[in-house]
Parts: sequence; structure tokens; C-alpha cells
Amino acid sequence: MKRILFLLVSILSAVVPASAQKYPNGLIDRTVAVIGAEAVMLSDLEAEVKVASAQGYNSDHNMRCEVLENVMLSKLFLMQAKLDSLTVNQDLVQGELNQRLASVKTALGGDKEVEEYFGKPLYKLRQEWQKQLEDGSLTQQEQQKISGSAPELTPFDVKEYMDTVDTASLPIVPMKYKMSEICIYPDREAAKMKVKEKLLEIRDRITRGEKFSMLARLYSEDPGSQRKGGELGLADKSIFWPAFSNAAMALKPGMVSQIVETPDGFHLIEVIEKKGDMFNARHILIKPSYTSEDRERAFSKLDSIRTKIIEGEITFEVAARFYSENLATRTNGGQMADPMTGSAYFEIDQLKPQDYAAVEDLEVGEISRPIESYDNEGASSGRQGNRIYKIVRLDRIVPAHTATFENDYTELLGIVKQLNQRKAIDKFIGEKIASTYIVIDPMFRDCEFANKGWEAKFREN
Repeated sequence: MKRILFLLVSILSAVVPASAQKYPNGLIDRTVAVIGAEAVMLSDLEAEVKVASAQGYNSDHNMRCEVLENVMLSKLFLMQAKLDSLTVNQDLVQGELNQRLASVKTALGGDKEVEEYFGKPLYKLRQEWQKQLEDGSLTQQEQQKISGSAPELTPFDVKEYMDTVDTASLPIVPMKYKMSEICIYPDREAAKMKVKEKLLEIRDRITRGEKFSMLARLYSEDPGSQRKGGELGLADKSIFWPAFSNAAMALKPGMVSQIVETPDGFHLIEVIEKKGDMFNARHILIKPSYTSEDRERAFSKLDSIRTKIIEGEITFEVAARFYSENLATRTNGGQMADPMTGSAYFEIDQLKPQDYAAVEDLEVGEISRPIESYDNEGASSGRQGNRIYKIVRLDRIVPAHTATFENDYTELLGIVKQLNQRKAIDKFIGEKIASTYIVIDPMFRDCEFANKGWEAKFREN
């Protein structure tokens, strides 16, 4: 499933007259802050807190205080964005709006439940949230603009940082490994065919009267739903892989799909209920598996390649280009790289457990025995990759150490850049708070705001 990220950005529109709406603590809706020419209403603040709660956001502090400060900061950036004539990226806004709606509907159970929870029709919520996200888009662009205004850094700036910072506060660079690999995949097509044959057999049993839920408990490889007879619960279609949700939405309740392939494996789907863009379904997931013969055949070939390298018949790099089946590393002579950063160096927690186990006892230059591991396909979405068999050469170990200018310039440059960007943002916020007409209701006087500049902006009782 896709992960939905909560964006704590609330930009409120023009001044709204106080209404007679009352809250559980007896308060009546009113203006709780004025930033420039715009007001922050208590009702809007409460609505944003509800959104945060519905999406599972937890705060160690007073959530209303955190939300209010975020709103007021956003106002400052938004005012400047309008002065700078920045424009909204509507594609991103619509994507974020759809994610928010899907997340809230899934959490609360559907359109009707969302309307009851927020006390507003869905179309109204959509309009309000779209406006908030549009303003949020401008706010984010302005923050990036201000961060980007920080001056370009030179080696002198990094050296100056090293000379002025307390040595004890310098970062510790963890131990890193540089490695190369030669990989062989099992017969994936044959494994897929076996899965399809198994699911066709299960589907035939369902059509002959056996219960989908019973067979899901027996055969499904989805641990989250298996014990519930494969039931997933009512959820918005957008949180599933498109192939899965398209197949489910095309079914009538009680119908069973043909075999559906997603990055998770192969599924049979039975729809229980459909509710607008939401559905509740059962599924049986089976993933391709491989035989001991696959493993033995690959290990035998890898052992032979390893022997040729050790005996000097061929170099590791040439063997990788000739024999390896992992296109991502083969063209680089087998050199492995982090798919997220592109770096050839891995910290221990960035390595797959199988890869670390293969090299932890090796000396630099040594080659491991064949191992079973996984490639990096799907790494960006947090999914485990495809099974793979490999030998690994340990090319270099960089011991853990305090960062130095000579050996860790790139890491230090990143730290100094972040500090400079943070200074630019803090400078903008400080100047804007001081120069903008701001009044905050004393009901928030006990809030511990991150920026102390707000303390001078409370209205007198």
C-alpha cells in the first residue's frame, strides 16, 4: 500500500465573522490571531486539529499550540509569496488533496462519516482543503526560495566551520563499506507460472462452492489479512496498487476476480462492499517462490566464477560484466551503490542483512561464498526486492571516526549548507514577525512556541 504523509499546513482565508458555534470546553468561535490583514479563527484551528487527529498525527506537546504556530508561520511565508508573484502547482495540489481525502475517508469509514466528523458536506471540505493546500504550495515555494538565497559555500566556509565549532559537536561518521557483486537470478518466469497455476486451482475451488475466507486463511501470504480470512477493511481505492484497485472496483459484491498481478505478488480478489470510491475486499496473495534446485544451480555457477577470479583467470570486474544478471551493477564492474543516494559507500544499517552477513568477517579484497539476497527493485517504496543469488567482494572499509575536513568534506558541506539555510529562514521569520501587525489571543499565552518572537504579540486582556 502507498503510504499517506500528513502535511501540517493550514492557511486560512479572509476574516470570517464569529459564529455561535460552541466547543466542548464552552468556547465560542472567535478570532484567535491576526497576521497582517488576515484572521485565524478558532473554528479553523479546531478543524485542522481534527484533520491531524483523523490522520493519526500525535504530538508530545499541545497540538493546538503547534497547529497555531504553523498557521502563523505559514501566513508569513504566504504574504511574501504573494509579493514575489509565485504560482501554484495545481497538479501537486490535486494529488495532495486526493491523498488527504483518501486518508481521512479510510480512517473514518466513508463520505458520510467524514461529513459527520467535520460537520460539513464533503464538497465544502474539498473546497476548503484545496484552498489550504494551494496556499501551502505557495508557502513551501517561498521557503525554498528563501533557503536558496543562502550564499554558495566554498571550502573556506567549511574550514571556518571546522575551526569555530566545538570538536565534541562534530558528527561521528559511522563505519562504511564499499562492495562489488556478481548476481544470478532464479527462473522468475517459471516461478510466476507455478503461482498462477496454484491460484487458478484455488479459484476453481471457490467457484465450486468453497469459501473464499477459508481458502485465504489456508493459502494467503499476506500476514495482515490472512487471519481475517483475507479481509482488508473498507478503504479508499487510491491506497492500493492501481492494478488491484481497478480490478476490485470492476467487480460486483460477491464476485471473484481473475488473477491480478501487483508488485506484491499475485492476487485473487473478492469484493464484499463498495461505497463510492471505497471498497472492502478479501484477497488471497501468493508470491513467487523458488526451488532448492534454483539455488543449487546458481550457487554452483557462482562458486565456479569465484574460483576463476581467485585463481587469476579473470578479474572480478570482467566477470561481473560478463556473468552478472543485475543490470544496475553489471555495467560498473559489479560495484554496488545505494539506490537512494547513489553513494558507493554503505553504513551497516543501509545494508541488507544478508549482504552484511556475507562481508562482516571478510578482509578487504576477499570474496564471499555464494549467498541468497534481494535486489533493490522497489526500494523507493519500501518494498523488498526480487530474490537474487550473489557473491560479494569487500572493496574497502572506512572505520567510524570524527568527521575531518580532508576525508569527509561532502558530509561537512551538507551540514554547513543546512545551517546556512536554517539561518536564512530564521532571519526571515524574525524580521517578518517584528515588522508585521500580529495579535494573538491571550488564551494561547501558555503555549511554548518554538519562536520566541510571538511572545510580544499577545493582546492585553
